[in-house]
Amino acid sequence: MIRHSIHLCLFITFALLLANCTPEKKKVKVETQYGDMVFELYDSTPLHRDNFVKLANEGFYNDLLFHRIVNGFMVQGGDPNSRDASPSTRLGGGGPGYKVDAEIGSPHFKGTLAAARTGGASNPTKQSSGSQFYIVQGKPVSDAELNANERSKKIEYSDAQRAKYKEIGGTPMLDMEYTVFGEIIEGMEVIDKLAAVKVNGERPIEDLKMKVSTIN
Repeated sequence: MIRHSIHLCLFITFALLLANCTPEKKKVKVETQYGDMVFELYDSTPLHRDNFVKLANEGFYNDLLFHRIVNGFMVQGGDPNSRDASPSTRLGGGGPGYKVDAEIGSPHFKGTLAAARTGGASNPTKQSSGSQFYIVQGKPVSDAELNANERSKKIEYSDAQRAKYKEIGGTPMLDMEYTVFGEIIEGMEVIDKLAAVKVNGERPIEDLKMKVSTIN
C-alpha cells in the first residue's frame, strides 16, 4: 500500500513538472488605428511561426500598411515597399528577399493568419512570401459549399471544422492552397472594421498602418 502511494506521488509530481515545462504557444499583437488583434501562432507551422516572430522582433512590420482590402474576403499587408508609399505606388510585390517553404494544412476560418504568395507556374511548390500575410474575414459557409470544396480539392472536413465554417465563416476556397500559421484570440471585431474601410481598387484610401510585436 505504501509502495503504491509513493508511485502515485511520483507520478503526480512528474505530471506537474511536465505541465510546467510545456512551452507556451507564441503570440503576436498587431496594432492598428482601429484596435489591436492578438494571434496565437501554430506549432504545426514552425517555419512560418519562427519567421513571423523573427520579423516582428526586428521591427520589420512597424509602420507598414495593410495595402490590400477585400471586404468579405481578407485584409493583407507586410510589403516593405508600403512604408511611406505614395498613393500611386504599386504594392504587393515586396518582401525580405527570401521565401518560406509551404506548410499547408489548416483551414481558412475567419480570424486565421495566413501567408500570401505568388501563384501560377512560377511557384509550383506554393512557397510563401517571406513577409506578406493576410487575415481572413470571409463569411459563413454552407454545407453545399463545403461539399463542393471537398470534391474539387479532394479533402474531407471534420464535423467540428464544418460547424466552425458555418458558424463564424471563412474562405474555404483557399484551403490547401496557402499556409495558415495562426489564429486570432483577441480582437476579432477589428477585422471587420479594417475590411469596411473605403478603398481605391483594393488599396485603402486612408493609410492603414500596423505595428507587430511578440507577447511571449
